[in-house]
Amino acid sequence: MSIIINQETKVIVQGITGSEGSFHTQQMISYGTNIVAGVTPGKGSQTFLDKVPVYDSVIEAKEETAANASIIFVPPYFAAEAIIEASCAKIDTIVCISEGIPVKDMIEVKNIIDINQTRLIGPNCPGIITINECKMGIMPGNIAKKGRVGVVSKSGTLTYEAIHQLVNVGLGQTSAVGIGGDPIIGTNMTEILNLFENDKETDGIVMIGEIGGQMEIEAAHWVKKNCSKPVVG
Repeated sequence: MSIIINQETKVIVQGITGSEGSFHTQQMISYGTNIVAGVTPGKGSQTFLDKVPVYDSVIEAKEETAANASIIFVPPYFAAEAIIEASCAKIDTIVCISEGIPVKDMIEVKNIIDINQTRLIGPNCPGIITINECKMGIMPGNIAKKGRVGVVSKSGTLTYEAIHQLVNVGLGQTSAVGIGGDPIIGTNMTEILNLFENDKETDGIVMIGEIGGQMEIEAAHWVKKNCSKPVVG
């Protein structure tokens, strides 16, 4: 099993023709991620790497490819609009890497994704990886190893460090999720912990927080009441 994404996930890349989008799309494809389409307004009918079709809109890309996930590499002042577009197109899972989205924009985003029941990872996050199956984001896949420990983190670089230290002591991972450190994010720590709790292949969980906010405290209370698996914070 896995949480959120797996080898069957069909991924759209919003901003695929930009420098960040094109670089990380190549990295995700190399890892084995099923990238079915890209979206850049005004560049529809092009192809990326001669095999990934590019569309003008998310709804068009979804209709053509049956995509169920999208990852966003667009500048911060356009990122909220990109999230809303994907959510309104009924994309199930959205990962937003963009950093610096204005808080007022994220308030609107949060209301819309809650109404549409969209799962958003981020923004300002490294994304999510299910080991040896699918990578949506900027995590270096080569440092991870398949195993039975789940990782959830507010920090990008500390996510990589935790994965590296786990591998060094012989502990592989099921999935690792960087939820982002912004004031308003889509999916919180407790929600990810709950997914790991219900994943039969995850035996233990590493939880990494950052200074500021109540999220880690709320997660710890949830673990005490609801989690049957060992959690290291």
